[in-house]
Amino acid sequence: MEGETFLWLIRHATVEGVAGTIHAADARADLGDHAALVALRQHLPPDATSYASPSRRTVETARALRLEPELVSEFREQDFGDWTGRRHDELAAAGGETYAQFWHDPAHERPPNGESFADQVARVRLGLSRIGAGSATLVVHSGTIRAALCIALDLTPRAALRFVIDPLSLTRIDRLTAGWRVVSVNQRVA
Repeated sequence: MEGETFLWLIRHATVEGVAGTIHAADARADLGDHAALVALRQHLPPDATSYASPSRRTVETARALRLEPELVSEFREQDFGDWTGRRHDELAAAGGETYAQFWHDPAHERPPNGESFADQVARVRLGLSRIGAGSATLVVHSGTIRAALCIALDLTPRAALRFVIDPLSLTRIDRLTAGWRVVSVNQRVA
């Protein structure tokens, strides 16, 4: 890839619905925090190319930031398979061995009919490789941002899961000729 790439990674707004739910791709964003959206918009480069996960909450957040993103399937959240739409407390209470086993190694275990975080890292790596030189905004998920940090910092997937990525936070990383640079992580700009 020729040239340097400057990435503004934005986690989507909080999701409408019950907290603790593994949300499906069609879950809506709660865009009620107008002050945070305005403040965040002011920190984004005006000439950047915009990308987003195809999930409804990322697209709604991008549009609230006045972006018209290209949708990139590689930037989807981790696929939790059969657990999608269910609450974590419900899954834990069901006492299933599969759910308990998942949390022994959440970076590499796969939910039934889903993917591991390591699988997501590989997918995000492919998506990032398709972004050309210049400035780009990515409105994506916390897992997608953790995956990008895993790549930029050459971390193990297990180590990358330690990052906290809040809704409407900004993470800045650059792909330079000499390698990656991390500018900020989980920055609240309100």
